[in-house]
Amino acid sequence: MKRHHAVVRITHWVNAIALTVMIGSGLRIFNAYPAFARRGESFCCYPFERTPIPAKLTFGGWLGGARNWHFAMMWVLVVNGLVYLAFIYLHGEWRDLVPRRGIVRDSREMIKFYLNARKDHPKQGKNNALQRMAYFSMPLVGVMAVVTGIAIWKPVQLAPLTDVLGGYVWARYWHFWAMLLLVILTIGHVFMVFTVDPYSIPSMITGKYNEDLSPEARNARPFVHLLPQHHDDAPTV
Repeated sequence: MKRHHAVVRITHWVNAIALTVMIGSGLRIFNAYPAFARRGESFCCYPFERTPIPAKLTFGGWLGGARNWHFAMMWVLVVNGLVYLAFIYLHGEWRDLVPRRGIVRDSREMIKFYLNARKDHPKQGKNNALQRMAYFSMPLVGVMAVVTGIAIWKPVQLAPLTDVLGGYVWARYWHFWAMLLLVILTIGHVFMVFTVDPYSIPSMITGKYNEDLSPEARNARPFVHLLPQHHDDAPTV
C-alpha cells in the first residue's frame, strides 16, 4: 500500500542531511569557545566547561567554514520544515502525528510491551503512541532551535528576544539543549526503525509499505523479533 507521499519522503531526506550538517557545524562553532560562562565567570549548568567536543563529531573544518555551513543549512531546514508542515496540514497527514486522547495510557502500554511486560502489540495504526509523541515534539524542538539560534546570531538587533531567553549566555545554552534534544530524538528514531521496523526504510524511498510486515503484525520488539520464536502450543514429539 502507499504509505508516504513524495513530498514527505523528499523533505524527510533533506531534513536528515541538513540536520546532520547543521549539528556537526554547530559543534565546530561551539569548539571555538567550548564553555557557556564568560571569561572570568562560572556557569551553573554545564559540567564540561572548557572541554571541546571531539573533532570527529564536528563539521566545517574551521570556525568560518562551520559558520557558513551552519547558516546555509539553517535556511534549508526552515524552508524544508515549512514545506513539510504545510503539506501535512493541507493533505491531512497531521492526524497520524498529533497526540490523541489516551496518549499517556497508550504510551504506557507500548513501554510495557517493549519491556516484555505485555504479550501482544497494542493497536497502533500508522504510528504508535510513542512515535506520535516523538514526531509531534520534533517540530517544536526545531522551533526552539531556530528561535534560540536567531537570538544568539543577532543578540544586539534582537535584544528583546535574547533578553526573554535570559541573555546571550542562557540563549546559547538553550540552543545547545535544542540541539541535544534533536540528537536524542533522531538516535531514538533510527534505533527503533532498524530494530523494530526495518521494513519501513524502503517505504521512505519508494513510498510503498507492506502492512503484513508492520511491527503490530509481527508483534515486534527491539531485537526480540530477530530471535528464534518459541511457542507454548508447539506440537510435541
